[in-house]
Amino acid sequence: MATILVVDDVRTDRELVGRVLSGAGHTPVYAEDGDQAVLRAKEFKPALILLDVVMPGINGFNACRLLKQEDDTKKIPVVLVTSKGTDSDKFWGKKQGADDHLVKPFNPAELLEVVRRYVR
Repeated sequence: MATILVVDDVRTDRELVGRVLSGAGHTPVYAEDGDQAVLRAKEFKPALILLDVVMPGINGFNACRLLKQEDDTKKIPVVLVTSKGTDSDKFWGKKQGADDHLVKPFNPAELLEVVRRYVR
């Protein structure tokens, strides 16, 4: 179906999201931080980026802003997948260019619903 970039500094979280995506027929590719997210997005041209916010180095908000500024990646939908779920976090994410926000913890059905929204 679609290649989806999963960005999270926690390996277990990356693997859990990847299993859900694989089970639905998608191909997950992974990045461990914001720097890798930008590089992998340019390399793989994914249909969607699932981006954690709290990470070492470039955090998800900054990575999102960088992705939305680059010609190669600006049209790729970015969904922030994070424990930061306050209204101000959602507002700040939108301000950085995020297309959506999924709050951890979530169940697989919620994740797949968000993926369906952006991957056709």
